Amino acid sequence: MTDAMNDSGHGSLDAPFALRTPDLRLVALAPAAALDLSSGGTGGFTWIEGGPEEGTRIGAGLMAKAAAEGAYVPGWGTYILVRESDGLAVGAMGFHGAPAEGRAEIGYDVVTTARRNGYATQALRALTTWALSTPQADTITARTDPTNEPSQRALERVGFRRVASEDPAWLAYELSPFGTPSPCGA
Repeated sequence: MTDAMNDSGHGSLDAPFALRTPDLRLVALAPAAALDLSSGGTGGFTWIEGGPEEGTRIGAGLMAKAAAEGAYVPGWGTYILVRESDGLAVGAMGFHGAPAEGRAEIGYDVVTTARRNGYATQALRALTTWALSTPQADTITARTDPTNEPSQRALERVGFRRVASEDPAWLAYELSPFGTPSPCGA
């Protein structure tokens, strides 16, 4: 479900919308908040102890750079995972940019102290459902470290399938409702 505006009360009131899951609100980060977050700030959110993770700051930096270059497309940036029960930010998820040729890459992290609660799976399901409902995307891709088994399980629970990776340092995954991805051969 999408909200017309972010009603979280945290940060990004000019963000395009928020998505909800049973335990989370995924709040689309506004470009100014992304710049703050990437520069060591909070992005306007109250974070759970230990947050935000470095991956969140890197993702926000990519979004801030895209906005500065005029390449940011609302909806195709970073989302902060805000826990409904207490309003604390527990992680981030987002796209590495708007889709190109129907493909968009997603990345995410959850603060260490909030892991093992199903947040990544809930957020992946909500964000990929939204993305695949748009005319811009027909395939969502993801990469994960071969040793990150919890991330691999989250991707697989949402329906991602492992595919051949161009970079042997990463495992590659795809989610597409329009066909079966190519096998990974591994």
